[in-house]
Amino acid sequence: MSAKKKVIVGLSGGVDSSVAAYLLKKQGYDVAGVTMSIWGEGSPHIVSSGKHSCYGPDEKEEILEAQEIARLLGIPHYVFDCSKRYKEMVLENFRSEYLAGRTPNPCVICNQVIKFGMLPEIAKKEGLSFDHFATGHYARVEKDSGRDRFVLRKALDLRKDQTYFLYRLSQEQLSKVLFPLGTLTKKEVREIAAQIQLKLSEKDESQDFYSGDYKELLNIDEMPGDIVDRSGKVMGHHKGIWNYTIGQRKGLGIAYSEPLYVIALDKKKNQVIVGTKDEVMGSVFVVEGLNWISISSLNGSLHVSAKIRSASRESEAMIEPLDKDTIKVEFLHPNDGITPGQSAVFYDGDIVVGGGTIKQVEK
Repeated sequence: MSAKKKVIVGLSGGVDSSVAAYLLKKQGYDVAGVTMSIWGEGSPHIVSSGKHSCYGPDEKEEILEAQEIARLLGIPHYVFDCSKRYKEMVLENFRSEYLAGRTPNPCVICNQVIKFGMLPEIAKKEGLSFDHFATGHYARVEKDSGRDRFVLRKALDLRKDQTYFLYRLSQEQLSKVLFPLGTLTKKEVREIAAQIQLKLSEKDESQDFYSGDYKELLNIDEMPGDIVDRSGKVMGHHKGIWNYTIGQRKGLGIAYSEPLYVIALDKKKNQVIVGTKDEVMGSVFVVEGLNWISISSLNGSLHVSAKIRSASRESEAMIEPLDKDTIKVEFLHPNDGITPGQSAVFYDGDIVVGGGTIKQVEK
């Protein structure tokens, strides 16, 4: 490296971001750690559950851990307050979506707007000069000269791949990002952490958005209602539709001759609608809020593999434009748990084509 390039690393105090910072320093970059503070004024008054999450009352402790990691690595560390913007963009979206009977994915919004958006922007405004922004995500970014676009590729360790949460990143964001862990396995990352004696090789990055009760974030009282089948027959009762998501089977508290699943949420009637396995299956749905990565736009039908939940397997699908803002997705084989509010992400092999938010399921 002829000129020492500068990179800021989103440092959480966990194993992945810490090893990412170490690897970049080892590669010759001029590295600084940056941590976002999002647990600001007006956050819920809850006691720590001891379960690590992205948004929770343990933030002060985690910032101290990030500072200690930076000290051990011999890099400067900065903390930036992103709480106001986080509340406006992530928490308000979370609240409005849940109360509308949809199931949002706050991590996707946070990555786009806060972690890869506001955090580096604030760092620049505060006088930090840098060429790249890096995180401990398991993903890869490459410049594809043939497409003249930056492409987002899955991590080599497919079990840890996090591209589902990164599909909303723009070309500009991808042009500056580094993912040092994209070619490593989780086992290798843990081994590196142990070798350099970071004393955190057993601590993972958070995979949970919030460790408390979602009711605390929604800032509402319980709203009891009925659990019904498609015909309207009352099967049980609930304390708020936000406690349920489409495809859910556990926690319904209903005795029935065969397993029941949540197949819909009716906000107007305040009902959770349940049905059998066959009733939860679907094939066709509409996606809005689109962001394309490997292509500039969708101009016709395209065969892809689609993922509708972070933990779900990909399924073969055809996608086609309905208008400039929405597309139709049709699975080649029926899939369970197609959930309005969740993200649908499309792949061509290990390349992220793009994705959007599920608007509605066609029956």
